[in-house]
Amino acid sequence: MFGRVKPLDAILATAEKKSLHRSLGAFQLTMLGIGAVIGTGIFVLTAEAAQKAGPGMMLSFVIAGFVCGVAALCYAEMAAMVPVSGSAYTYSYAVMGETVAWMVGWALILEYAIAAGAVSVGWSGYFVGWLNSSFGMNIPLDFVRGPFDGGVINIPAMLIAAAVTALLIKGTKESATVNAVLVGIKILALVMFVVLTIPVISSGQFKPFAPLGFAGISSAAASIFFAYVGFDAVSTAAEETRNPQRNMPIGLIGSLGICTIFYMLVASGVIGTVGAQPVLDANGVALSPGTPELSQACAAIHENAVVCSKEALAWTLRQVGYPMVGWLVGAAAIIALPSVILMMMFGQTRIFFVMSRDGLLPEFFSKVHPRFHTPHVITLLTGLFVTLFAAFFPVGLLADVSNSGTLFAFAAVSIAVMVLRKTDPTRKRPFRTPGVMLTAPLAIAGCIYLFFSLSFQTISLFVGWAILGLLVYYTYSRSRSHVGRGLIETHEVDADAPPQPVPPV
Repeated sequence: MFGRVKPLDAILATAEKKSLHRSLGAFQLTMLGIGAVIGTGIFVLTAEAAQKAGPGMMLSFVIAGFVCGVAALCYAEMAAMVPVSGSAYTYSYAVMGETVAWMVGWALILEYAIAAGAVSVGWSGYFVGWLNSSFGMNIPLDFVRGPFDGGVINIPAMLIAAAVTALLIKGTKESATVNAVLVGIKILALVMFVVLTIPVISSGQFKPFAPLGFAGISSAAASIFFAYVGFDAVSTAAEETRNPQRNMPIGLIGSLGICTIFYMLVASGVIGTVGAQPVLDANGVALSPGTPELSQACAAIHENAVVCSKEALAWTLRQVGYPMVGWLVGAAAIIALPSVILMMMFGQTRIFFVMSRDGLLPEFFSKVHPRFHTPHVITLLTGLFVTLFAAFFPVGLLADVSNSGTLFAFAAVSIAVMVLRKTDPTRKRPFRTPGVMLTAPLAIAGCIYLFFSLSFQTISLFVGWAILGLLVYYTYSRSRSHVGRGLIETHEVDADAPPQPVPPV
């Protein structure tokens, strides 16, 4: 038996009373998904994955992609059935109750806001490297790295986060239009990379395939999972989607499938041309990514390894004799990576919007701008936090912490799909997860596996964040929730009890 549950009928009725403008179609949703997924993970974190797994990162991409794929099938059923903002938070509220929903929403802050900060830092690395290789400009490290990464403050990362915030306040449709252009640029850059590198691949570069064993592949999979984070952000736009029952599954599964194909081709191009063996210390032990020891080792070999590069794809093209194309790919990354920041922040603001609408956060968070029709208050607040994350923390740490929140949310949605099949079997499901009693458990098991493949530091940060979330819930949110105050009719849900209809609010 679960606690306070906000029934699906009440959720849909509330959304109709205070809803966002529906302006997005299947193509725009797919572009939003690709824009959210293709970014720092492939442009930047490829180097970190190589340091952890060597050529075995190919298998890491497969593992992470498989977990995302089965989770996407679960997301598609829920998104088509419950076409409102809120993503995993809303689904959990309807199925497993308010406490679980709050924890999912709290975890999604890690996924979206911190991920936006990570991508901002990744963009900064490309921008600074591009300025250096193109114009010989050397910006002092104090101003392009945070204090946990050997600097003082990352000013370029702050500026790009602030610019995306302003765009999101302007409007959803305008943001999606700009995003479609940026996605086109990213795809063109990756196509150029694949066309030029695949023909010159050498099989010898793939040996040894797993220099650090399967443990290294698992660790890389947990990190490279960040390369797939974002496809679920499509579901947060359900309330702003035309014909969501049809278009949400297309956007979710279509964007994930396209991105997976690109990732495998790009990873093959990197490994097969310049190799991807980890940098080892004097004892033959791989140095940890993002540490001063690895930076010193890279300086000693003049950064002549892909694991040392802050702009892995552009660096690879320069190494194989295409400096001009490398310059173009670097420029494309600079232009296009903001689309990922945009989608991450878009998802975060919509999660906050719905939590506020449910009374779990202050009501002014859900105010909609009278002219732009966007939740401008929470967008501005989210932009402030993302800017601070980008200013002071390194990309690797931000990415791993973001992954922990994402894996928790994915597992919750997979559980919700199975529970709802039992508690509400007659509800119309425009899209049904195939083999749900196999697909959903695979997604849950995969999420648990990747979660415990993260570093102890990352897991500890997640546990601390979860404890803080429970404190906020029991000291503020629980007593102010609309469900708890009786403003929305609720009932206790038993797994064996038939669903009880609730009249529209």
